[in-house]
Amino acid sequence: MQNLFRRKPVNNECDIGLRRVLSAFDLTLLGIGAIIGTGIFVLTGVAAATTSGPAVILSFVVAGVACAFAALAYAELASSVGGCGSAYGYSYAAFGELIAWIIGWDLILEYGVAVAAVANGWSGYFNNALTAIGLGLPEMLTKGPFAVDSVTGAPDGGLVNLPAVAIILILMGMLIVGVKESARLNAAMVFIKLLTITIFVAVAVFHINPANWSPFMPFGWFSHNELDKPIGILAGASVVFFAYVGFDAVSTAVEEAKNPQKDVPIGILASLVFCTLIYIVVSGLLTLIVPYTELNVSSPVAFALQKIGVNWASALVATGVITGLTTVMLVLYYGLTRILVAMSRDGLLPAFFSKVSDKTHTPVKNTVICGLIMAVMAGFIPLGALAELVNIGTLAAFVLVCGGVLVLRKTNPDMPRPFKAPGGVILPALGILSCGALIAFLPSHTHERFVLWLAVGLVIYFAYGVRKSRLNAVNA
Repeated sequence: MQNLFRRKPVNNECDIGLRRVLSAFDLTLLGIGAIIGTGIFVLTGVAAATTSGPAVILSFVVAGVACAFAALAYAELASSVGGCGSAYGYSYAAFGELIAWIIGWDLILEYGVAVAAVANGWSGYFNNALTAIGLGLPEMLTKGPFAVDSVTGAPDGGLVNLPAVAIILILMGMLIVGVKESARLNAAMVFIKLLTITIFVAVAVFHINPANWSPFMPFGWFSHNELDKPIGILAGASVVFFAYVGFDAVSTAVEEAKNPQKDVPIGILASLVFCTLIYIVVSGLLTLIVPYTELNVSSPVAFALQKIGVNWASALVATGVITGLTTVMLVLYYGLTRILVAMSRDGLLPAFFSKVSDKTHTPVKNTVICGLIMAVMAGFIPLGALAELVNIGTLAAFVLVCGGVLVLRKTNPDMPRPFKAPGGVILPALGILSCGALIAFLPSHTHERFVLWLAVGLVIYFAYGVRKSRLNAVNA
């Protein structure tokens, strides 16, 4: 049993053919590309209408503070642990192989399901744009066969969600071509969606109605409604936490950063702070121009602009949504493939997952396998229930990363730390407590499904990983 917790040495720089081409600016844009998307364009309205009311801005603050604690922990580990990259690598150095496998399996769920779920949202916006110009797809090509009506629960399926499949396959091709090329496209799309948000803010500030903030906290801090669903600011924080999923993907780029000890912490912290401010501004304006009770729609930002009669701005925002969701999928897809590279390199998954092409310097087989699986998920499986797993998976990763900081400060006090989270053990401890609390505020069935996913992962680990582990071979 003791061997299950054997640790990899820290500062383990691994060269597997990935090129160091990403600057701190590239990584910051990578983080912004991952963060600004579904949260600001979809969850803001849904959380306001169903969970928090106008106090959704406080939900974003609570979730952002919890993420900030985790971000500081990520930044410290990224600068000190080195080439291990991601919460998986940090957990390996701090807790040992078994916990590293659990968190790696957790991250596979987080990123894979998130990409497929966002692809479904992207499909809806894309088909709306096609419909606006008279080229809308038949309904049977925009829904998977197992789709159900969101209100009645009755079967409402089609043949396949074709746009969702198509966008994932396109992103697969982009990531195969090369990470620097993908980063350039990501930068362009980040600029477009920031311009879109700027247009919304510029229009919304002239249509503010303070009466829409009365009452400001209709559901209080935390309670349950008549259906026993968690509501209130803290429950809202657990919901909008999805808006921050992806900033940790910056840490998976540690082996492709030009100066990882400096650039990765900058990329993580800069993208998180910037996006949190954007969320607060947009959610505040959104609930000021339209009553929060009307915002439970798939595109609340565009809907709000339509409600105040600014249709041209609404159309531009819809275009920005398509661009924004594309960057989210691109960065999360990238993060997924790099986590699989790390786990395969350690022998916990088959070797072909870490095989890098001599031509493109990217893990082509890994990228293709992930793309095909996620395309099938997005095209055929309704992901509403599974999407809740993304939040609990991310929060669990954040808890372990914060814990990893505490463990490594105890077991490796003299380890070089180019960036060290301030305040001693206080901030990592607060990260554990705050992220753990947000897990508690999630629905009980989400916890049950998460435990089931982890159980499947443990079966795979004990059937394959524990025997094939490279660290096990070294210690044998």
